[in-house]
Amino acid sequence: MSIYKQITGATGALVLGLAMAHTALAQDVNEKPTAEELAKLGLEGTELTPSGAIRAGNAEGTIPAWKFEPIQAPPGWQPGTYHADPFADDQVLFTINAQNYREHADKLSAGQIAMFETYPDYFMNIYPTRRSAVFPKYVYEAALENAGRARIKMSETYSNLIGFEGAVIAWAFPIPKNGPQAIMNQVTRPVVPWKRTIENTTPITSSGSYETVKLEIRYRAPYSDPDNTIETFDPTVPGTGFYYYQTTIEPARQAGQVVLAREPLSFSKQFRQAWGYSPGQRRVKRAPQIVYDNPLTSSDGLATTDQKGGFNGPNDRFEWKLVGKKEIYVPYNAYKLWAPEVKVSDMITDEGRLNQNLARYELHRVWVVEATLREGTRHDYGRRTFFYDEDTWAVMLQDGYDRRGEIWRLWEEHGLMYYDQGFWASFPPPVSTQYDMSAGRMIMLNLDKETPPNFDWRENPESYFTPAQVRRDGLR
Repeated sequence: MSIYKQITGATGALVLGLAMAHTALAQDVNEKPTAEELAKLGLEGTELTPSGAIRAGNAEGTIPAWKFEPIQAPPGWQPGTYHADPFADDQVLFTINAQNYREHADKLSAGQIAMFETYPDYFMNIYPTRRSAVFPKYVYEAALENAGRARIKMSETYSNLIGFEGAVIAWAFPIPKNGPQAIMNQVTRPVVPWKRTIENTTPITSSGSYETVKLEIRYRAPYSDPDNTIETFDPTVPGTGFYYYQTTIEPARQAGQVVLAREPLSFSKQFRQAWGYSPGQRRVKRAPQIVYDNPLTSSDGLATTDQKGGFNGPNDRFEWKLVGKKEIYVPYNAYKLWAPEVKVSDMITDEGRLNQNLARYELHRVWVVEATLREGTRHDYGRRTFFYDEDTWAVMLQDGYDRRGEIWRLWEEHGLMYYDQGFWASFPPPVSTQYDMSAGRMIMLNLDKETPPNFDWRENPESYFTPAQVRRDGLR
């Protein structure tokens, strides 16, 4: 029996400390932290950071303490260019491969173990752990105010849809008590508020061949604006989660296709609004299918719509269980992959997998959350295990199981800190990959290396992210 099958059902072995084996319907989703627990949160000198992370390093010294010290840009780096590696001098500590992975199995996910058992040449280079995720002070102050005040708000319109109220700018539940609170922390994680990017989607065949689709993305996420208050910010309004305008620019046969979405941050009242535009039809149509397990744009069926950014969209098709914390090797500080000279062809090997010489893995504490397909609903995944970084609440890894309960796919988020912006790069990170081990295929999403992200891009979202704007653009 393979190692990943041995540990798949042994969830208790993953837990460090808390063992929260509750489902969304089997407990009080609004269980609150005690006064003593809340007192552990703070920006300096407390047991927990404002995000709920353990401030101290681990006993072995392989995870350092977190400090409120933003990383500095390397000398000579210019804003508006690709972020230079502040840890360029770090050396590989050791490599995990198919010959020694069993020695490290307690710090690997089931999906990672399956990769070693599927691909004999697969490896992971382990680097020193850098807790580089440090946000602006106002973000942490907001998290401290959210703690103990935020509440889960179940939808009044859509059965089992989980939302929240009573939080703004930062993580809603720094001391989560259950699965719904944990996934709301991923939803309310601080992200860059404005961004215009070129993104590449590259599905790769089992023979290693591929074609890259280029997408222009205009994006607005208002939740972490510093002037937001509980009184002025309503997370149930479409667009409070994000405004999203995607235009296909290559290849030529797909150019001009548009996807527009306005997402509420909390689904307690309203659903996602989405539209699509096809140059051939020259019509803007409602697109209610762009959600759940609808195939991700140009993914050749290798990823679902709700996987971008780790997870997005409505959450009602799964039951969510907070398992606890675990130390695990995850992608982190992916500045080598982010370097402008590293093109798509450099990132993909002849075997059709990510060039692991460019990937950096570090040991971090993560929150483990199990999502099990709810009875009476459907989704490509029968179960998913999410691994959220304790310092950011961004998804680091996702193990995907099919409806038979067999490990199927591994999703990785190769993120980093935009140190000039003060935000962790997510939705998307510089590189996301998903391996479909049953098909022997991979899909890679990456930010393009010809055009750096534009964080200064601005438009009035109420007038720009509209079907009318899509029609105007389509007629030009």
